[in-house]
Amino acid sequence: MSQSSLPLTDQVFEQLEAAIIKGDLPQGSKISEPELAKAYGISRGTLREALSRLEERHLLLRSPNLGARVTTLSLEELVNIYQIREVLGGLSCSLAAQHMTDTEIQTLRALLDEQEKSLEAGQGLFCNQPNREFDFHYQILQGNRNPKVLTVLEGGLYQQIRMYRYQFSASSQRPYQALKEHRRIVDAIEERDAELADLLMRRHIRTARESIEAQHQNAMAQNKQRDSQSILSREATEKV
Repeated sequence: MSQSSLPLTDQVFEQLEAAIIKGDLPQGSKISEPELAKAYGISRGTLREALSRLEERHLLLRSPNLGARVTTLSLEELVNIYQIREVLGGLSCSLAAQHMTDTEIQTLRALLDEQEKSLEAGQGLFCNQPNREFDFHYQILQGNRNPKVLTVLEGGLYQQIRMYRYQFSASSQRPYQALKEHRRIVDAIEERDAELADLLMRRHIRTARESIEAQHQNAMAQNKQRDSQSILSREATEKV
């Protein structure tokens, strides 16, 4: 279904969701209802409906004194989410190997070909992933035929990971390795090897988590080094 054929609230919800995932609405940023309503040319009531849905997906947080803000996760919270996703993602992939149609599997392969073209063009592996139809993991999630797994992951965990995955990929070599892992996963699904599909997906998600942890540690080390250099610079200036 094209976005123009969706109800207005759905259109606004999807546009705001994509803006959060891409980082156009940065983590921790305050949501101004008057500004957004004016920017989208909609009523405050329509906007509030869309914001409520974003809150349900855990992409927004509301508080009585601070209003609505884009969610921010600590490294510990993000790691906890990845640990849950590792288990459910493996299960989802195992079920997909049993239930996805040949046509759906070929669609997955075509998606990976498009992702490879994006990488070669310097656009990144996840350049289109604010749109779910271009999301490799979402297609497998849909293909597992288990609505309970879909409900648990899509209820918030999945959306938060999409946000961090999209934004981290811009400063990482991880997408190149991820594409190779995606292809191996599709091979296992096509071979109807549920056990191997489960194993490969768990390993894939675990490696992604470890990559994010390494990036976080590197960023912390760089910040510490900058702080040390700043202190040394001030001390040198004071001596002069």
